[in-house]
Amino acid sequence: MQLVQTTRDALLKPLATVAGIVERRHTLPILANILMRKEGNRVAFIATDLEVQITTHADFGVGPENEAITVAARKLLDILKALPDGEVKMGFASNKLSVQTGKSRFNLQTLAASEFPTVAQPESWNVSLTLPQRTLRRLFNMVHFAMAQQDIRYYLNGMLLVFEPGLVRSVATDGHRLAHFATAADGVEARHEVIVPRKTVLEMQRLLNDTDEPVSIDVAPGQIRFRFGDVELVSKLVEGKFPDFNRVIPTENTQSFDVNREELQGSLQRAAILTTDKFKGVRLQLSENQMKISSNNAEQEDAQEEIDIDFGFAPLDVGFNVSYLLDLLGNVKDEAVRWSVKSESSASILITLPGDDQFKYVVMPMRI
Repeated sequence: MQLVQTTRDALLKPLATVAGIVERRHTLPILANILMRKEGNRVAFIATDLEVQITTHADFGVGPENEAITVAARKLLDILKALPDGEVKMGFASNKLSVQTGKSRFNLQTLAASEFPTVAQPESWNVSLTLPQRTLRRLFNMVHFAMAQQDIRYYLNGMLLVFEPGLVRSVATDGHRLAHFATAADGVEARHEVIVPRKTVLEMQRLLNDTDEPVSIDVAPGQIRFRFGDVELVSKLVEGKFPDFNRVIPTENTQSFDVNREELQGSLQRAAILTTDKFKGVRLQLSENQMKISSNNAEQEDAQEEIDIDFGFAPLDVGFNVSYLLDLLGNVKDEAVRWSVKSESSASILITLPGDDQFKYVVMPMRI
């Protein structure tokens, strides 16, 4: 029975959309597969890792019949990528999926669609709102780099979303630095906090575009759903209590100065070359109208950079993990960043963006 007839590129688009969450290493063989569900000319593609499920649709089914199968995601994707441009036909017979174009033909083993573990969704949602894609994308992009990776404090391996009347906040921390961003939003009636898993955040960043097309966001106990275009992503939420970010953000850092982002980024990248791989420590010495950046390593090599700044406070000598600073400078695109410091070298610094009071980045110092 023929299932699909379309161009290679038209078939690649929905497959590439859902295949991103398919794990190469898996405990259940069926999790390496995607579910193809054909209902007339409407074809749904579904992938899941039991934590996240992505569904997308396309209108290139052939015939009125309904059919559902699962097939190895990576194999099918690799075959389609390797094929030349042209028309592709996909059919199903004897428990195998056939892929045919020109003089090329492939037969892939399938598993029963009934074995595929789709995520059950609740009948009602506690929070429902809509944001433009570029707004949600920025909400993720401005803080994602501060998320922890494989931290034993599992609630840090994700991003906190705080829904408030008129506002949505995103917060991420790994215990050494914290990023906070907020954006205006309508449709939220009461405060609600959820922790979105790291994998879901990264997948949404891959899927979202810099457009004004709407994204519907729905939240229920233990689950969040994003719907935009032909894509639906449903994810489990991380259980646990996220740290109180308001207590982490300094309020007494009154000594502020602006520094050109690209100039600072270049200086730190050069100084980072001669740091030790383990500690990545750089030393920042602030004095009158000058920032001196220095680094050294176990081979007794050293680097020194100087940047002119408008600084008229008491000198400050402090050390930082250079990776934490470069993560920030590589993700924000503003011309300048504003540093707010205290006279104590043990105090955290606060980095904001001039003219934008919704973004805050806190970095703890390290001993050099």
